[in-house]
Amino acid sequence: MKHYTLSKSADKDFELIFVYGIDNYGLEKATTYQNKLINRFHKLAQEPLLYPSVNDIRSGYRRSVYKINSIYYKIEKNNDIIIVRILGQQDPYSSLN
Repeated sequence: MKHYTLSKSADKDFELIFVYGIDNYGLEKATTYQNKLINRFHKLAQEPLLYPSVNDIRSGYRRSVYKINSIYYKIEKNNDIIIVRILGQQDPYSSLN
């Protein structure tokens, strides 16, 4: 079975998305959104080539868009993936460096 891991930056992004969701939409909706993001992470791990590469932003990275968030990830040599960032409206050119 293929796996995914979150970088420290992606883990922080994930936490901030949750806090924002609670503050703006309530705990139930925030939890639902987080669970759906986790489902997307599992899908990325199972089908990492399903989503397009974004070599113009960062060589070797791919992006999966879920609602307002872009999930940037890279495929490791063992075909596991590392989720590098989960960005909303941040500039990916400066946020991925």
